[in-house]
This record gives sequence, structure tokens and C-alpha cells, in this order.
Amino acid sequence: MKDMTNLDDFEVGYDIPAKPGMDEADIQTPCLVLDLDALERNIKKMGDYAASHGMRHRVHGKMHKSVDVAKLQESLGGSCGVCCQKVSEAEVFARGGIKDVLVSNQVRDPAKINRLARLPKLGARTIVCVDDVANVADLSAAAVKHGTEIECLVEIDCGAGRCGVTTTPAVVDIAKAIDTAEGLKFSGIQAYQGAMQHMDSYDDRKAKLDVAVAMVKDAVDSLKSEGLECDIVGGGGTGSYYFESTSGVYNELQCGSYAFMDADYGRILDKDGNRIDQGEWENAFFILTSVMSHAKADKAIVDAGLKAQSVDSGLPVIFGRTDVEYVKCSDEHGVVMDPTGALQVNDKLKLVPGHCDPTANVHDWYVGVRNGKVETVWPVSARGHAY
Repeated sequence: MKDMTNLDDFEVGYDIPAKPGMDEADIQTPCLVLDLDALERNIKKMGDYAASHGMRHRVHGKMHKSVDVAKLQESLGGSCGVCCQKVSEAEVFARGGIKDVLVSNQVRDPAKINRLARLPKLGARTIVCVDDVANVADLSAAAVKHGTEIECLVEIDCGAGRCGVTTTPAVVDIAKAIDTAEGLKFSGIQAYQGAMQHMDSYDDRKAKLDVAVAMVKDAVDSLKSEGLECDIVGGGGTGSYYFESTSGVYNELQCGSYAFMDADYGRILDKDGNRIDQGEWENAFFILTSVMSHAKADKAIVDAGLKAQSVDSGLPVIFGRTDVEYVKCSDEHGVVMDPTGALQVNDKLKLVPGHCDPTANVHDWYVGVRNGKVETVWPVSARGHAY
């Protein structure tokens, strides 16, 4: 395996899409491009916000799957650690030097639990979510076997309808079991309301979050009456962080997409009725694509199709242009309507994907660009780590 720290060993167009020092115009497509200035502004803005509201920010690693981006969020945004959704992702971030890792999901398979229990040996604080008392004994046995400590958060289903318990007595029962289990430590609550993150209306999002806050407050108060304090009360996403941070209950945010900003998140509205990608956050994440055919007068065909992106949240939007529109795609082709014939073969376009998380997961590299030049090339470190 080649050492990814030495890009001189890589050939542009075969191993990687670009090298530092290249002109942006010479980047091979389709590939992921990061506007480093916009990315850094987004990261710093969220870090400053969290600090000013007395909140920790645990960034969501599943969004970018990149140790390099996580380290930028740590150094520039003051993040306290990362969230991962899979043990394999957590392993990548721990090996990459991230010292505080939360698997914000349930881990039930024995082999995965065994790997989770080894994570602290990589030097990372290791935290996992639990929503079933039966999981506690398995986690405890693995931690004891490896001589490690696993911290546990009881997950509350506060409206997403996925994992998590729905009653305060269930939270207390699981927390008590964790607190008395050898090798485990009760560290708090996980309460992420994912179902409302992409609702257009600010008021509609707030109404959903108000319900979640009431559930979490009741759980925190009941745990305290049992002598169980919550070091972490975590949740909050790009569409709701301002609610959790002013709730008086949450103390840790878990925002992810704010750093990149995709088309689906960009369309939701802030409290003043403005799109959040027009003032609150900047687009920093793009699929760079090239026109490879213009045989039809009103259509340009580009090289970013289904295999270069995820369209589960809709088609990409062409950044900075209103004269052309990306209208459909197949495996290796994207169709761009070009009614005035503005485009030519080999012209490049920047696409804002509908959903950044799964789009990042189908690429090997991020090409970081500043002032028209390639400044850095980062591997998508945890790409494909889905187990």
C-alpha cells in the first residue's frame, strides 16, 4: 500500500485528481473540491457560536469521514471530539489521533463490541449509545476482557423514530445498569432529533425540538434524583443547534453538515425566513465536473453522474450560475440544460450535491483549493468503513 503522506508517489489522473500547486482548472474530474476559505469560515463560526453559548461541539465525522477535516475542526473550531456511526469509522479517527470518540449509535454484534472495547487502547476516550439493558452486560464483558473502560450514553428517541427509548423510567433503568456494570461508566444522554433537521420552517423545527427538550429535561432531572449526573447531554444538528444551545438542558452539540453545506440543508429557512446557505453558512463542498459532450445544442453532458454523488435528497445544484441547470443523471452522465449554448466541451462546473454525507463516501480524495490553486489533497479517510 502506498504512503498517502507522500503525494509525489501518486500520478494525477490515475491515483489522485490533483496535486498541491496545480491550477484549479487542471483538476481531474469528477472529484470533490473544498473551498478552504469557506470551510474555515464555517468551522470557526460554529466554534465561536458554541463557545459563546457555553456548549461543547462534538463534530459529526460521518459527514466528511476525514481525519484531516476533523483535525481542522479541532484546531480552528475548538471541537471536543467526533461522533461516528460505525465502529470502523471510530477506529479510523482514533488511529488518526482524535482523542475523544463517540459512536452515536448502538453496537450489538459481538465482534463489533469486541473491537469497540479495544478502542481505548488507541488512546481515545470511547463512548457508545445504549437503548437496551441487555446490551449492558455484553459491553461490560468486553471492557473487562480488554481491561478498558467504555463510557455509555442512554439514547432517547425524541422524535426521530429510530433508535432510543421513549420513556424516562426506561432511561433510568438503563443508566442504573450501566452505573453498576464493571468496565462501564454512565456518562449521560444522547438525544438527537434527526427527523426535523430538514423541515423548511424555523417555527416547525422549533416546535419539534420543544418536545425533545421537555423529554430530555425530565430524564436529566429523574437521573439526578437517583444520584446520576450527566456529563454529556448531546444532540443538535445544523438545522437545530440554536434550539439545543439555548435550552438550558443540552451541553453538547453534534453538528455536521454546517461545515460543507449541501443543497438539501441549504434550502431550509432561518428565523428571518432566509435560506441558511445565503448568510448563515457558505457552500464549501462541491463536485467538480467537466462537460464531455455538447452534441445537442441545448444540452451539455457532464462526467458526474450517479456514481459521483448521492441523489437521495435531490439532484445537485450548479453553483454560481442560473443560466444552466443539472436536470438528470445516469451512472456516468449528468445532463445539463444549456438553452443558450453557454457551455463548451471541457468547461468545468461546480455542483452542490443534494446530500453531502453519502456523496463524500463515494470518493477517495478531497482537493482543497484556495485562490484558484490546489493547496492540499486529503484522503477521505473512513470512506467505505460501514461495519
